[in-house]
Amino acid sequence: MSVRYAVYLAPACDTALWRFGSSVVGYDAETGADCVAPALCGFAPEDWRGLTDEPRRYGFHGTLKAPFRLAPGMDETDLFAALAGFAMEHHPFELPPLEVRQLGSFIALVPPAPVPALDDLALDAVERLDAVRAPLSEAEIARRKPENLTPRQRAHLHRYGYPYVREDFRFHMTLTGKLQEPAMGHAVNALSEAYLASGAHMPVPVDDVVLYMQEEAGARFRILHRAPLGA
Repeated sequence: MSVRYAVYLAPACDTALWRFGSSVVGYDAETGADCVAPALCGFAPEDWRGLTDEPRRYGFHGTLKAPFRLAPGMDETDLFAALAGFAMEHHPFELPPLEVRQLGSFIALVPPAPVPALDDLALDAVERLDAVRAPLSEAEIARRKPENLTPRQRAHLHRYGYPYVREDFRFHMTLTGKLQEPAMGHAVNALSEAYLASGAHMPVPVDDVVLYMQEEAGARFRILHRAPLGA
């Protein structure tokens, strides 16, 4: 089965943050439509589109549980039930206004400081929803380049299907693919200006978790379902 699912945080689709993030990556995962990129100083629209190929495939989001295939014998009914059970154990909370930051070779929106409720939500998603996840294939493991991971990250990859969980988790909402200097510095400045101008630099209510689906390899992820927290 080539269908994959992922559990993400995504702002409500009528918010300035959703509009900003979707326009930056060039795709609205709610509607499935392409988006016009914001005017970014120093970047032509066609050049910017090339720099966001990777995040465009996934849609604007922050990862809680990375993409996975369903375990043998599981179907969407089982997935929806597991997601609802997980979500109801957590209360809604709020993130402080996110900030544009460089994370290694890409740029993302991140909280300015740790948010314990967010870390707890992510850890519980990784562990509670693992029962519906199929183990990674050898090819999927190889694509993660385990030789470049720390021993702990390799252990996470084999145990949970994703290396950046538990102690290695850092919540972020990806805005670009890999960048090099001087494009990196220019992009951080341009995105910071556009972000502040968009009106999206506001506290972020977290009152649901969002199930995304990729129908086939290489396809873009779409929003499939929102599960309310504490419902």
